[in-house]
Amino acid sequence: MPQYHNDATLPLPLFPGSHMVIDDDYVFLSGLTAEDIQGGETVLGDMAEETRLVMRSLQRMLASAGCDMADVVRVDVHITDLDLIRDMDAAYAEFFDAHRYPARTCTQSPRLYGGAHVEVTVMARRPAGRNEPPASGA
Repeated sequence: MPQYHNDATLPLPLFPGSHMVIDDDYVFLSGLTAEDIQGGETVLGDMAEETRLVMRSLQRMLASAGCDMADVVRVDVHITDLDLIRDMDAAYAEFFDAHRYPARTCTQSPRLYGGAHVEVTVMARRPAGRNEPPASGA
C-alpha cells in the first residue's frame, strides 16, 4: 500500500498532491523548485544555483526514505530556457557518479511556479529491505 508524505521542511503543496509517495519498490518525489524551498528565492535567476538547491533538497528527501542519489532511476527536468541547459547539466551532474546517470527528460517550460527557472521530479528504486517509513516529520 503506498504511503503519502509531505516534507516537514517544505510548505504544504498548493496543489492536490504529496511531496513524496512511497511503495514497496519505489519512491516518487513531486516536482520541486527553488521557490518551494525556504530561502530559495535568494538563488532565483541563477540556473546552476537553483539546480543545486533543488537537488540537495531532493537528496535529503530521498535519504528520509532510505534512498540516495545512486537509487534514482528516472528524472524529469523542466527549465524555462533551453539555452541554459549546459548550466543546469553541470550542476545536476554533481549529484551522480559519472556514467551512472538516471534516465532523464528535459523540456523547456516557459513558466514555472513562483518565477523559478528549474523544476526537478525524481523516481528512485528502494534498496532491498528498506520498507520502513520516512524519518519522523516527513
